[in-house]
Amino acid sequence: MQLTIYEPSDIFLDVVVTKIVGEGPAGSFGILPRHIDFVTALVPGILAYETDNGEEEFLAVKGGILVKQKDHVRVVTLMAVKGKLGELKQALKQMITVVDEQEKKARTAVAKLEANFIRRFMELEKNG
Repeated sequence: MQLTIYEPSDIFLDVVVTKIVGEGPAGSFGILPRHIDFVTALVPGILAYETDNGEEEFLAVKGGILVKQKDHVRVVTLMAVKGKLGELKQALKQMITVVDEQEKKARTAVAKLEANFIRRFMELEKNG
């Protein structure tokens, strides 16, 4: 089956594989060539695949969406890093830290918007 990894600006990887192992919100899963078609979200983690010559390769992905359709598996992710398993754990930690920081900033911005909305609503109610 064909595995294609898409990043926002480019195709990161396009390779023939015999097996894929990834991690979704419900836990890890495996895909073989005759697997039923499906779609799943990917959590930040390690995506492993076996090439047609039997070599196992690893990618750290910053979450994303995986679509398995017939003999093609497509993954869309914000960022992917290819490397050895031990090295990828550090890259994954950095990805998770960035995601956590972005979520914290987003929560802070939403809290400020909510507080501002409530304050203005109270002023409006007070003035008439």
